[in-house]
Amino acid sequence: MKWFTDFLKKMDKTKWLVLGLSGILLLVVALPTGQIKETKEDAALQESLSSQQAETVQADSYEKKLTSNLEQVLRCMDGVGDVRVMLTFRDSGENIVEKDIVKSQNEANTQYQESAVLTESEGRQPYISMQKMPAVEGVLVIAQGGGDSNVKQTILDAVLALFPIEAHKVKIVKMQGK
Repeated sequence: MKWFTDFLKKMDKTKWLVLGLSGILLLVVALPTGQIKETKEDAALQESLSSQQAETVQADSYEKKLTSNLEQVLRCMDGVGDVRVMLTFRDSGENIVEKDIVKSQNEANTQYQESAVLTESEGRQPYISMQKMPAVEGVLVIAQGGGDSNVKQTILDAVLALFPIEAHKVKIVKMQGK
């Protein structure tokens, strides 16, 4: 214990300051951040991917294709007759961008750096590894045969087989006479 008291007597203000700052520095370095750093290039790519205009065009063409296909299928069913379909969607879909994640670790902390994988063919566009299409929320079917309960049940069964929605989100009505 005598060595400790001798050590304290030899310490002046400068040595105390250096010791205190060293301790603070060790604490800062020792705290793990676990944060993912994004580069400026990644932020710009994310901005371009999430542009409303591109998503709207893609969602519109997807909606038109689904609507057209469902109308064609229902017209082929016995008793349905002429048909119009309207679909509503829960969201506008999502593009999943392929990313490289680099893990750097030193004795004090671990950091992750994330960057988008780019394709060289189309002007360095991000590589889309998966594309989630918009989810159907509800279906309205207007059919000539929509007044018949057997036809309604057949249409309901077909729609429920095609889309993962609840029965109360499907409405079938009779088309007005032409």
